[in-house]
Amino acid sequence: MKKKLVVFTGAGISAESGIKTFRDAGGLWEEFRIEDVATFEAWTNNRDLVLEFYNNRRKQVLEAEPNAAHLFIAELEKTFDVQVITQNVDDLHERAGSSKVLHLHGELMKARSSVDEKLIYSLHDKELKVGDLCEKGSQLRPHIVWFGELVPEMDNANHLATQADLFVVIGTSLNVYPAAGVVNYVRPYIHTWLLDPGEFNFYSVKELKHIKKTAVHGVDDLRLELMKHM
Repeated sequence: MKKKLVVFTGAGISAESGIKTFRDAGGLWEEFRIEDVATFEAWTNNRDLVLEFYNNRRKQVLEAEPNAAHLFIAELEKTFDVQVITQNVDDLHERAGSSKVLHLHGELMKARSSVDEKLIYSLHDKELKVGDLCEKGSQLRPHIVWFGELVPEMDNANHLATQADLFVVIGTSLNVYPAAGVVNYVRPYIHTWLLDPGEFNFYSVKELKHIKKTAVHGVDDLRLELMKHM
């Protein structure tokens, strides 16, 4: 039986495919205030701007390609039972070939009903516009977890972390909550790796090894580490 490898990814892995991140210098936060594009209040006050913002982000993702780190994670399915948990809203993991991906913060390539969160629709390369309605007649909204909203997949992510035989964190320094708290659910003394050039504050994880490189530049180091646990 294959070992269960849970891979938790953040904005850093997508940044290397050219997708801007909110917190990096020159990132989207400098062009738009959080309050203007990524809250329910923004959706209520200026629906056109919110739709334009996410339509532009969707175009950016469609122009991007999975990088070596995305492809490496997909390749690991040959050796391990791999479950990806991602904070990212792009579809680069799926396009790289990963078969089990849980999106904590929603999916840019999907829209959902504004009255029934279970009604979710694929967008692909379509723009989402005012007047696009769900089957209940309500305006479709981006399938994104906005600031101030609950993270509906959090419990599922925490449960998956408890099942891990090996746990890998890529492209995040574990500072964004509640998502970063998933690491707390990894069982004690499970081998854990953090692949990210930033500093982190998760000293409670006993068996954590920090590979202080970017996702793409650190995959060879990570491959050598995981080969010890095949």
